Amino acid sequence: MLKSRRDVALACALSMLAGYVDGIGFLHLGGLFVSFMSGNSTRLGVSLADAAWWQAAGVFGLIALFVAGAAVGSLVVLGGGAERQPWLLLIEAVLLAGAGLCHASGMPNLAITAIVLAMGLENAVFQIDGGAGLGLTYVTGALVKVGQLLAVSLTGGPRWGWAPNLLLWAALVAGSAAGALGYAWINLAAIWFAAGAALTLAATVAVAMRRTRA
Repeated sequence: MLKSRRDVALACALSMLAGYVDGIGFLHLGGLFVSFMSGNSTRLGVSLADAAWWQAAGVFGLIALFVAGAAVGSLVVLGGGAERQPWLLLIEAVLLAGAGLCHASGMPNLAITAIVLAMGLENAVFQIDGGAGLGLTYVTGALVKVGQLLAVSLTGGPRWGWAPNLLLWAALVAGSAAGALGYAWINLAAIWFAAGAALTLAATVAVAMRRTRA
């Protein structure tokens, strides 16, 4: 999936972006996630067991929005493959900017809606022809691969094959710390920095692709 240093760099940048956004969302939602749906799924199960129906409904809504975002991302990719990466990133930037506008207009729920959709959509950036993509907004799979590829390395396989997945994990952690600091500084308005980062990545990828084709 990550076939070049460019791919690794882009994946790490997007993982950091996702961590940043998730750090903001986690603090704003009081312990729920905008990109880590495994954690939300556990919270959903606990809420159902406690008969906390309204809380369960809210968590389920976050999960449904994330799935919808992933579906939109896949629709953009279908038939376009890697050529659609700049468009996906541009849509993500627009959604995150929309979240910033909603927050500024006193509509925090709509802001969270746009953020969760953006996080679901981001996972399609490395999806090719509708196949399975690379998870960028969660790193459980990346950590599993670190362990698996480390075992391969210790038994004579590629020495550093595990490193890109470890970098994805580290990028998400660093992004989460930055998001928490941003939220402590300016609350949900910190999402504007994420929108700017997504727009910058969209432009960078578009230029890189143009140069490759030239």
